[in-house]
Amino acid sequence: MSDKGHKTGAGEKAGTAETPLPDPTAFAANMMKVSARSQRLISDFLSRQGTEDQGPQIPDPMNLAQAFTSLMTAVAAHPQKVADAQMSLWANYLDLWQTAASRMAGNEAAPKVAPERGDKRFKDAGWNEAVFDFIKQSYLVTARWIMETVHDIDTELEPKDRQKLEFYTKQFVDALSPSNFVMTNPEVLRATVESNGENLVRGLENLLEDLERGKGKIAIRQTDLDAFEVGRNLALTPGKVIYQNDLMQLLQYTPTTETVYRQPLLIIPPWINKFYILDLQPKNSFIKWAVAQGYTVFVVSWVNPDERQADKTFEDYMKEGIFAALDAIEKATGERQVSAIGYCIGGTLLTATLSLMAARGDDRIANATFFASQSDFKEAGELTVFIDEPQIDHLEEQMKSRGGYLEGSKMANAFNMLRSNDLIWSFVVNNYLLGKDPFPFDLLYWNSDSTNMPYRMHAFYLRECYLKNNLAEGRMVLGGEKLDVGKIKIPIYMQSSKEDHIAPVKSVYRGAKLYGGPVRFMVAGSGHIAGVINHPDANKYQHWLSEVRKLPPTFEQWFEKATEYPGSWWLDWDKWLSRKSGPKVPARKPGDGKLAPIEDAPGSYVKMKGG
Repeated sequence: MSDKGHKTGAGEKAGTAETPLPDPTAFAANMMKVSARSQRLISDFLSRQGTEDQGPQIPDPMNLAQAFTSLMTAVAAHPQKVADAQMSLWANYLDLWQTAASRMAGNEAAPKVAPERGDKRFKDAGWNEAVFDFIKQSYLVTARWIMETVHDIDTELEPKDRQKLEFYTKQFVDALSPSNFVMTNPEVLRATVESNGENLVRGLENLLEDLERGKGKIAIRQTDLDAFEVGRNLALTPGKVIYQNDLMQLLQYTPTTETVYRQPLLIIPPWINKFYILDLQPKNSFIKWAVAQGYTVFVVSWVNPDERQADKTFEDYMKEGIFAALDAIEKATGERQVSAIGYCIGGTLLTATLSLMAARGDDRIANATFFASQSDFKEAGELTVFIDEPQIDHLEEQMKSRGGYLEGSKMANAFNMLRSNDLIWSFVVNNYLLGKDPFPFDLLYWNSDSTNMPYRMHAFYLRECYLKNNLAEGRMVLGGEKLDVGKIKIPIYMQSSKEDHIAPVKSVYRGAKLYGGPVRFMVAGSGHIAGVINHPDANKYQHWLSEVRKLPPTFEQWFEKATEYPGSWWLDWDKWLSRKSGPKVPARKPGDGKLAPIEDAPGSYVKMKGG
């Protein structure tokens, strides 16, 4: 019987006591269940193949053939490098055998190789036992040898080919980890013996559920999907939807102070995922905190598009998103000028919009803040591995065949691959091998709440920004204007995160140097999410600031003169923005102006599910 109530507790300790032998009868019965469920799993999988339109089939959709052909050519051209690498591997194996033999003889022996800091795959105490320690170290030695060999040999290749080779080689290496297999994972083996194989039965049931939910594709659950609901225990800050169109709803939040700054605050989140990352829980909500500081906060909540939005363009997101929001805010508050925040791709859209507004003399946005946002994509990070002309062509054909949009699950899979051990394989082990249900975690629920991408907008964004870097280099055209980021003269606050792999700090810094006005650049500790969502009450991480008037040529030069401060950067941002937000006025409630509330926050658009 499946134990669906079994959760992975954060405080569970790995068992180290001697494991009892299984009950032969119970174990045999469970293995029969495993066999039956395996047959059903294979049958269900095969029956679904070809039943849905998979779109155009391209033999090499990731455009990997050229990269690996170039690698093989390089290998053939450098036989000595290959021979040296082989000798190095055998020497490491010999050392490892000697260490293992010494341990088995009862001697103390330092490990030949240890997991990298933060590698959670081998945290169970069973990996320290002699046999499994040897398995672990054999894998680590081989994995590092593979990665180092590919890196040493591919140095003569084109940068794009080299990036693909190293990325997909790592995917291969991660997949072969002994932690991912029943017979080489001590925690899984112990659970199998202790439960008489019940963990494998539950794991197959979890796999069948995920296959059903993914409509023939495995949609791995990263959290308990029944534990959260937007509007019930997520996105709880009170407010109203005061405007909506085909692309977005505009939320105005209820004030919690008697007076507010005269200048409203407009937040433009990314449409690649949903805005409530800024309003997950009251204890870490940026929106709730900003309201409490005395800002009249408005947030764009993008629609989850389908075929009805297939022809919406990047320019439509500017017109029906930012410009429509500015018009609505003026009606709601009587204020023409606002402060603006752009998060991730929402910040890229904001930069493009500000460039157009500068060209037209439109001053409705008085200052701008950017969270983890890129405008220069020359060093755009790991996502570029998925972006070249053949891959975009393939993606366009897929989107056209699907009704004009990219299913959100495909975007989610790409992001998960960037951290495959944490976001894919850890859940394979937990859900399918240990037979546990994933632990409830609000951030991972948000991460799983995917959004679709309209065909025309998404293709434009990938080509214009990632592939051609036209925004940074002054070649992007919107609204009939060639955009020049240097014409943006308003004050800018630029947040970046030291460990961000989506918007790398060096890439964000390059973009910060494009603006023509004053820029306060800041580096936060942690990554793309935690670097932004860091409530002051949490007392976590740190941030770096420099009081230089002009940004130095390189990020390294800036960081050398920067000062490290403990805790959240939100207080520094509030100090910066409050001075630019005008005098205090009586607090404005949603509906006080010319726009009547439509529905309660967080609205209905955010609850739409993606593909």
